[in-house]
Amino acid sequence: MARSDSAADAANPGRLKQIALTYKMTRKADKTIGLVLAGVFILILGVFLAIGFLIGHPVYLGILGFLLAFLGTAIVFGRRAERAAFGQMEGQPGAAAAVLDNIGRGWTTTPAVAMNRSQDVVHRAVGKAGIVLVAEGNPNRVKSLLAAEKKKMNRIVADVPVHDVIVGTGEGQTELKKLRTTLLKYPRVLTGPQVTATTDRLRAMGDLMSNMPLPKGPMPKGMRLPKGGKAR
Repeated sequence: MARSDSAADAANPGRLKQIALTYKMTRKADKTIGLVLAGVFILILGVFLAIGFLIGHPVYLGILGFLLAFLGTAIVFGRRAERAAFGQMEGQPGAAAAVLDNIGRGWTTTPAVAMNRSQDVVHRAVGKAGIVLVAEGNPNRVKSLLAAEKKKMNRIVADVPVHDVIVGTGEGQTELKKLRTTLLKYPRVLTGPQVTATTDRLRAMGDLMSNMPLPKGPMPKGMRLPKGGKAR
């Protein structure tokens, strides 16, 4: 029991430090975050206190209001922090891969299965919806890269649906912040064993990532493929 308590005490400073760091990062992109959070907390608490005084139970409603105000503030903070994070990542090479890495259970993602010298990249995600190819880069160049990879997928795993997504803010593109939601909306047509079998077949086939090591997260802007490098 003592060990559990000491472990929890040691974890708390780490959580508080992480929250503080997240707040600082969010505040750089969202200057009004402090006022918004304070406003949400005061508003919710004030409403419950007012109701408490009206019905003659200010203490009980005050405690309930405090708890709900804390919860509501945490939810608003989480959403605005997520929005700020996506705003900072938008347009950065490799940003889509970072989102795919956090899509959730049931998905296997492979970054940079195809790439050209201009840093246009295609990432792959495999789940119960089938195969989803996610492209990021110049819309005009990336379409041919995406089409070639989709043709290859249809040839190797013809019995599995292949979807394609181009990340961006233009017409027919998917915003980075909506990428995860887009993938989760696809109908589930494969079973667990089928997903595993598809992933194994693709791994056996090999991809660009196996031949050229890439750093995790956004790619350095100066990075270029060596001469003669071709998208697969």
